[in-house]
Amino acid sequence: MLIYFRIEYYIRTSMLKKIAIILITTFTLIFNAYSASDGDLVLKKNNPAEIKDCSEGFNRASFALNQGLDKAIFKPVASVYKSLPSPIRAGTSNFLDNLSNLVTIPNNVLQGEFKKAGVNTGRFIINTTIGILGLADAAESMGFSKYEKEDYGQSLAVAGIGPGCYLVLPVLGPSTARDTVSSIGNFVGGDAWYNVTVKNDTRYFSDFDFYSSKATSGVDFRAKNYDSIENLEKNSLDFYASVKSLYLQDRQQKILNTSKIINTQNDSDWEEFN
Repeated sequence: MLIYFRIEYYIRTSMLKKIAIILITTFTLIFNAYSASDGDLVLKKNNPAEIKDCSEGFNRASFALNQGLDKAIFKPVASVYKSLPSPIRAGTSNFLDNLSNLVTIPNNVLQGEFKKAGVNTGRFIINTTIGILGLADAAESMGFSKYEKEDYGQSLAVAGIGPGCYLVLPVLGPSTARDTVSSIGNFVGGDAWYNVTVKNDTRYFSDFDFYSSKATSGVDFRAKNYDSIENLEKNSLDFYASVKSLYLQDRQQKILNTSKIINTQNDSDWEEFN
């Protein structure tokens, strides 16, 4: 009976994942069709102001949903998380940063940044072993510099593919057509952490480990930017427009690997808006 339920669970979850991927791809391509000219933009011409909000009505509704979820779930949880001792929060952030290397490294290679790929590989090995699964950043003290995170959306941008329409995804938040489609790369082998947890569910790792790490990452981000988000909302005439502008600026700077110059009307900058 137990085996039967495990098989049934596997079939259901596998089907749901495939359906989700198909829906996301179809949904994104439909929206992207409304902004064909955006796909022709050269990387350096991807000014955030030029990215179209092709379905603002849907995006604002999705944004309102996300705001409701934030106030009901993420903000209270982030508030509790902020009260934890600093070593616990630092260790959690280090662990999540270490996991992110599994996506950053292949994208370093795709973008031709082989030196960074080598450094990040060294960081991952050192921090996973000496740093106890990444809880401590032992590599930093050994001279392995910490570089910005990379993802498949950034690699597509470097290849010259335009952003398409601006999107606000339910639960997941701000994105673009290009970045939404590129995220599928994580589900087809581009994310080693996804591969060993969800795709190849084993006795050591399961899909729970993957999704719990993603949820923790969201809480960690919310806690780091707690005051910035509150001040931005308080001082914005249109909070939706402010978040869109902030996200697109931050995203462009990550693509171009430039330093952050984002003003959030607060002393602390966004740790990472993605």
